[in-house]
Parts: sequence; C-alpha cells; structure tokens
Amino acid sequence: MLPNDPLALIGRGADEILKTEELEARLKRGRPLRIKAGFDPTAPDLHLGHTVLLNKMRQFQDLGHQVIFLIGDFTGMIGDPTGKSATRKPLTREDVEANARTYAEQVFKVLDRDKTELRFNSEWFGKMGAADMIRLAGQYTVARMLERDDFAKRYAAQQSIAVHEFLYPLVQGYDSVALKADVELGGTDQKFNLLMGRMLQEHHGQPPQIVLTMPLLEGLDGVQKMSKSLGNYIGIGEPAIDIVNKTMKIGDELMWRWIELLSFEISIDEAARLKADVAAGLNPRDIKLRLARELAARFQDAAAADTAIAGWHAAVTGQGDTTLLPLQEVAVPGEGLRIAALLTAAGITPSNSEANRKLKERAVRVDGEVVEDAGLVLAPGFEGVLQVGKRNFARVRLVAA
Repeated sequence: MLPNDPLALIGRGADEILKTEELEARLKRGRPLRIKAGFDPTAPDLHLGHTVLLNKMRQFQDLGHQVIFLIGDFTGMIGDPTGKSATRKPLTREDVEANARTYAEQVFKVLDRDKTELRFNSEWFGKMGAADMIRLAGQYTVARMLERDDFAKRYAAQQSIAVHEFLYPLVQGYDSVALKADVELGGTDQKFNLLMGRMLQEHHGQPPQIVLTMPLLEGLDGVQKMSKSLGNYIGIGEPAIDIVNKTMKIGDELMWRWIELLSFEISIDEAARLKADVAAGLNPRDIKLRLARELAARFQDAAAADTAIAGWHAAVTGQGDTTLLPLQEVAVPGEGLRIAALLTAAGITPSNSEANRKLKERAVRVDGEVVEDAGLVLAPGFEGVLQVGKRNFARVRLVAA
C-alpha cells in the first residue's frame, strides 16, 4: 500500500534530496516526472547493491512516474573514475554490449517492464563529433573538476589523471540534458556527477533536475560496500537457497539497514515495531527469514523461495527434509578425500586449516552427526549434507575425478 504522502516513500532510505522543495513543487503539478538512473555495464551480473537504486526507481513507478533505465554503453568505454585511485582500464565495445544485454534481462526482476524506458547513451553520443565533445568540455573548468574529492586526492598525491576521466562527469551530466530528466538517482559517491547534470541542464535552458542520492549498501561483512571484487555480495541471479543462506548470515544490525533499503514488504512503521519486538525478546532470526524469503521470491520465484526456506530450516535445525537443498557435485580422487579438504573443496570453509580448526571445535557435521576425526575419508558415491556451524552447509554428491 502506498503512503498518503508520496515524499515519505520517495525519502525512504535516501541519503539526500537536492532540492526537496523543488521535488515537492514538481509533484504538485500532477504530471508524471521523468526519473533517470544510469548504470555502466562494467560486469555481467547485478547484485543486491545495485538494486538499492532499482528499488527506488520501482517506488517512483508505483507512484505513477516515468522511469528511465539508462545503460551507459558509451560512458562504460570511458571508465567511471569515481572512487578510483588510478585510471581505470576502459571496457571494449564487445564487453559493454555483452554486459548491457544481461543488464536489460535482469533489471525487470525489480522494475515494471511496461513502465520502463530502456535507453543507451550511445544514442546521442554516437552521433556527436569531435567539435560537439569539445563544446561540451568547454562548459566546465579544470579548477572546478579538481574540486571533486577523488580527483583532488589523486592530484595532491601526484597520481596520474587522464584527460578522458574529466569527460566522464560531463558525459553523465549531458545524459540528463538528452533525456530531460526531472530527477536523477545515484549513490552517495555519484553526487558530483549528478550535480553536473543540474548545471548542464541550466546551461541548456532546462529546469535543473532534482538529485536523490542513496546510501551504498554494506555487503555481507557489514563493513565494506557490496562488491563482487570483495566477495561480500549476493547476485540477483543466484539460486534461491544461496540468497536465503547468505541473507541469514548477515549481522542483526545490518538486517535493519537491508530492510530499509531492500524490502518492499516491511514498511518503515512495521520495521520500527519489529525493532521494539526484538528488544522485548523476539528472535531476530524470524525477521531475517522473512527478509530472506522476500529477496529469494523477488529474484527467483515464490515456490523456489519456499523450498529454500524449508531446506535452510532442515539443515540448520535438523528438522525437515534436507533433500530440498540443491545437490552440488564435488569431484574427488578415487580413494576419496579427507573431511577437511572436502569441506574446502565444497566451498564451506576457506581453507583446510580453517576446516581442521572447526573439527577441533566440534563444529563440523556430516548428515547431522558431529565429526571430530580429522582422518575421516569420504569416497565417491557419498551423498549427504556437510555442515560447519549452523549457517554454512551444502548437500553434496561425491563423484570420481
């Protein structure tokens, strides 16, 4: 159910809105606003961190506004310098096109396909000549560009800044001119680029867009922002059981942050009530399970989510049918593999030494039975559930390598 005050929904989880009074004035005019968010196709898969913006776009759609999902196939070849301490290697046209195709397939797990305008910024930049780009570059000064935090730090540290990196904010800003955006969404690290859009729109005689920044979602570790390179992410294309299992591993405090930024089903008011319930003794695990099911259902489907939740319960509580868990084949030598090496091969522990440490702690189970013998060997043909602690498990079938 949508709130009576649209600003309450738009502001949910937002870090900053520039400027709120302009947004309120445009909302009162009663016409659908043009909401833009750009994504450079730098990798083939999207993760939950990307969906923070997608979720906000969906909320604008639910309020009746026109959402523009902009794939930066042109800017992707420049390389976004945001947060980079060195010049990033630009992507090839082939990389960009391949990644763009997968982006277009994945975004509709969140966005309403019928209410989404899918655009590529090569539509206008592909038609620009060298003179056009020089005119665009003439609309900003090097001194102002060096006010940007990451450029300033690199300049002070005498680290190289390639000239083409100065073009990136200008190109992103010009996207807003080409699309006549009313609102642009971006992460907090994109504020400079988003404000560039406002400046360029004014230069071209357009009303300047409202800038709405969203926080960067912390990953599974609860510290670093979610990133594939850090391995602390949940991909939206992952199996439902992996979405559930990974979500259940996050800390209790991080759970509230994820609910605010990722949940459609738990309102702000209900989240506040649930926090009070937890303070009064409710197990936060029950709320985390609800969030895990919501995410698994959104990115897979409801049936897969229910099966994943049931499988998780069976593995963690020892009650239920563990055959609901997906089966993972692990290749082992004909003579079999020792338990520590097998746990590592199955991806349950990061190393054999960690597996041996868990064995000494009596934290390892095979089909629910505690294993302490580090010499235990499991041979091809074994099928069952390997588990370390309560939250790391896998149903495996051993096959001869």
